[in-house]
Amino acid sequence: MSDAADVQRVLNGDVDAFASLVDRYYERCARFAVRMLGSRDDAEDALQATFLRAYRSLGKYQERDKFSAWLYRILVNQCRSIAARRNQRERVFVREEVVLLNAPDRRPTWTGEEDEFVQRVLAELDPLLREAFLLKYIEELSYEEMSSLTGVGVSALKMRVKRACDRLRARWDHIKDD
Repeated sequence: MSDAADVQRVLNGDVDAFASLVDRYYERCARFAVRMLGSRDDAEDALQATFLRAYRSLGKYQERDKFSAWLYRILVNQCRSIAARRNQRERVFVREEVVLLNAPDRRPTWTGEEDEFVQRVLAELDPLLREAFLLKYIEELSYEEMSSLTGVGVSALKMRVKRACDRLRARWDHIKDD
């Protein structure tokens, strides 16, 4: 079934049809949330809030929008909210390196050593740079899709991705020189 068909079934009273949407997108959303927040617990909170909000707001979903983009918009906002609350509470970005290193990845593109390095550096990046990098290179979204998700202009997103890549390269060069 298509996303639109599942949404329509839910709107017609078949609440079980929402489980199909959750099953279809849970792993992708979980991977993004864990990498964005650095904590499995915070990621679970973001996921629960995302799917609850999506369920309650299905009446506002418009079929002309891609469901995955609509859902990611909700997830990105939930991750931002949780990170902001945590930052206010702790004033230190909490990193659970073990969780980051064990986060599921649908397509390994780096060697084990490179993946470990990327995860460590990503955890050190400013959250907005990390978000842009993950959306572009891990979730493989276009800049237009990223802009739609985040509400940030394409040029600003390109700059964030560039800065994230520059920091990754600089750290990599530093490690290779040692």
